[in-house]
Order: sequence, then C-alpha cells, then structure tokens
Amino acid sequence: MASKFAGVVAALTLALAACGSGAGSAPAGSSAKPDAGATIEIGSLYEPQNLDNTAGGGQGVTEAFNGNVYEGLFRLTDQGKVENLLAESHEVSNDGLVYTFRIRKGVTFHSGKALTAADVKNSIERVIAEDSQSARKSNLKAIASVEAPDDATVVVKLSSRSISLVYNLSYVWIVNTAAKDLATGEDGTGPYTLGSWKRGSTLSLKRFPGYWGSQPANGGVVFHYFTEATALNNALLTDAVDIVTSQQSPDALGQFTGNPDYKISDGHSTTKLLLAFNDRKAPFDKPLVRKAVAAAIDDAKLLQSVWAGHGSLIGSMVPPTDPWYEDLTSLDRHDVELAKKQLAEAGYANGFRFTLDTPNYDPHPTAATFIKSELAKVGITVDINVITADEWYTKVYKNRDFAATLQEHVNDRDVVWYGDPDFYWGYDDKQVTDWVTQAEQAKTAEEQTELLKKANRKIAEDAASDWLYLYPQIVVASSKLSGYPINGLNSQFYAYGIKKG
Repeated sequence: MASKFAGVVAALTLALAACGSGAGSAPAGSSAKPDAGATIEIGSLYEPQNLDNTAGGGQGVTEAFNGNVYEGLFRLTDQGKVENLLAESHEVSNDGLVYTFRIRKGVTFHSGKALTAADVKNSIERVIAEDSQSARKSNLKAIASVEAPDDATVVVKLSSRSISLVYNLSYVWIVNTAAKDLATGEDGTGPYTLGSWKRGSTLSLKRFPGYWGSQPANGGVVFHYFTEATALNNALLTDAVDIVTSQQSPDALGQFTGNPDYKISDGHSTTKLLLAFNDRKAPFDKPLVRKAVAAAIDDAKLLQSVWAGHGSLIGSMVPPTDPWYEDLTSLDRHDVELAKKQLAEAGYANGFRFTLDTPNYDPHPTAATFIKSELAKVGITVDINVITADEWYTKVYKNRDFAATLQEHVNDRDVVWYGDPDFYWGYDDKQVTDWVTQAEQAKTAEEQTELLKKANRKIAEDAASDWLYLYPQIVVASSKLSGYPINGLNSQFYAYGIKKG
C-alpha cells in the first residue's frame, strides 16, 4: 500500500503463463542437498493487523499471505513481471472496456472446494465493495461490473479504460465465496495453509497437499514478529530465525558482513519514508509552509544517520525503478535560510507548533527525533506522539486525525495516490487529479509515462509531502538458505521457493 496500507497502480506487459510456485531469486547458499521437509524461520518487523486485506490487514498480511496462502489471477514476480496464475489467459475488447478471463482448471481451495468463476467474481467484488478497506479499491474504480457466465469464465466490464487493470488484479486475492472469519482465518488456493497465529509472536504456514502447482521447496514456514530491529538481528545471530525479510538496522550489518554463516543481499527497494502532512489543515494547507519544512530538514544527514550509506535520496514519490522517474532532488534541497524566508512569506515568521504522529517501530522514532531537532532551527516546535501500527491505521489513515505523520510507503508506481483528494494526506490539485486520471486511461505506456511525470513534478513543486529518502532493500539470511526473494516488491515475500540445507 502506499504506506503499509496503500495500493499500487502500474502498467506492465503480461508475461508468459506461470505454473504455480516459481522460486524467488537469491544466490545459492550451502552446497548441501536441501531438506524438503525443513521449516523456514522468517524474522519480520511487520505483524499483520488482521488476516483480511479488505479490512486493513496492513503490510504484514501482504508479506505473509500474498502468493503463499492466497493467489490472484496474476502474479507479480520478484523481478517485477506480471505472469498468469489463476487466469490461464485473457482477452481485451478493441475499445479496452471488456476483459474476459479464462480460469485455471483443477484448482481447489484449502477447504477442498473447487475454484470457480463465481469465486473470482465475488473476490473482486469484495475489494471494490462500499465497505471495503482494501488499498486496491480505488485502483479498481473503473470496474463497472463483474460477470461469471460459466464456471471457467469471468467477464470484467469497465466504465473507462484502465491500462493497469491486469497489474492491479495481481493483488486481488481469490477467496472461497463461502469462507468465514477471514480476519483470523483463511481459505485460499496457495501452496500453504494457515497453521496458527499467536498475536505478538508468530504466524505459521503449513504445506497444502492439494495444491494445484508445484509443492513448496520446504516443509513450511514460521514468521516471527519483532517490534525493534536489534531483537530481530539477535534472533538471526542465535539461529532463532533463518532470514530477515528487510533489514532495518544498518549498524548491525557489521555482525554479518564477512561471516560465512550469513549472506547479505541488496535488492531494489520501492519503499519511501515520508513526512506526510495533512494538507487539509493549517498550517500545512499552505504549500509555502510545506516547502519550508522540507527545506529545513537535511535529508542526506538523516539518511546517513539511519542507514550509514545505504539507500538514496528521492525528490518526489517516484523511485528510479518506475518508468516515470525523474531526478527531482533539486526541488527538495536543504536550505535553512530559504526555509526561514518561506515561513515568513507564509505568515509564520516566528514558527509554529505541531504534533508529529510517529509509528513505534524502527526507524520512525529515530527519524522523528532528527526532524524535531532540524525544525527547531527555523523556529518550529515538534511534539512527538509515538503510536502503534494499529493506532496509526485508525487515527491517521482512517480518521485523518493528524497534523503530520511519518510513514513508509512500500509500493512501486504509487504516485497516483496524489491524484485522490480523499487519500489520507488530503492533497487536492485538480490538474494532478486530471493527469492521473488521463494516465490510467492512456492507450500506450508512453502516454501514461509522460502524464505521470507531469504529476510527479507538480507534487514535488507543491511539497505535497516531504519524501525523506528511499529505503535500501537488504535481506540477511543464513548461508544455508537459497531461493528467497530479495526485492520484496510491494511487501510481498514468496516463501515457497526457499530451500534450506
């Protein structure tokens, strides 16, 4: 989600059909023969809020469940390609308004029920329903209707062209229509079933014997959840976990560097750390104030202090891996004197005071303390309010009850959220909204790219948020492991290809 809860929009070329459980990419580990029955112990900082991605499950449920427990019509590989999964094929009408999907045969849910087109129809409708809290909901707003004329066919009719439809459908989990209690249980078609979830501790996944594709390369996985990076790294050092999905403590890398027992992999991150303003509320309803705040913060110094040379600066919402990327860091340069001038022009020569709602997990508290110190230099007083991920979701994302907040936005191609005035940060610019709308209705990728470049530059010029830096994507694992994903696109972590031995 843009953030732990927000979604993505993308236009990717449909790749050749996949056949179930492709492995992630990682360097080979031990030369010993892998143990197909081994349990993979996975360490993570991102525990789900619940197990239903239409009910605010968050980044953690995507990491654990996407592709592992639930599958979509399509699958996004760790290399960023879209492949057929539960859809064997699809056709698009000449006007781009009707998509016809052929559903894979021989697929069963974990409960034993056969997959039908009715389940696909219901699953799409769950995401776009009025009460859905899915971050994908607005990405699919062009869907006018979903029909299942027979058990093997789904027809999606659009109210307008949607160049990103196939990509977005890769994040619609296909769920058994009859499934109940999805916040604490599941009924998917993936290679794993839910074992047990001990809140605040672990979530285990077991192999599904009836899986339609290739069986996982391991006997099952257990996600171990930690609230801070030091404890997570200690767990890896003591063999309590085999792999860390995303290293959040760069100072700890020295413990693993040069040690033959561990492998450090640098992947390609799409995660942006944002100082997100509530653009609806004073003083952040004034672009000059937002620009002043951004200018007062030394992003390079923050990045160095948090990541010790890893990661990169980013001048707007678009990371270098997106087709519409441009280097806009010059629009977000550090300049204390300029910040003071802009504050005076905005009517805040003596500064102001605001509360910064800060998630309680790394690196947010550290970044918040740094920001407080930086803004004090231009007369702005920051009161830090540390909250849990659950509290953040309710207070900030759902109720919009905040002045400014820190949050990581994990998805690629998520600049489109600035075209939605109803999104939690409340940025409202008609021109940007029009560009984003036109981009989604574009007939070519080139047209889409040019429109989103315009939108990205405009939000940078308005300092719609302050994009502090782009995270590195560092996976640390036991050298006994291979086959794990290293890019972690959009928070997903395919576990079925991991081998241990």
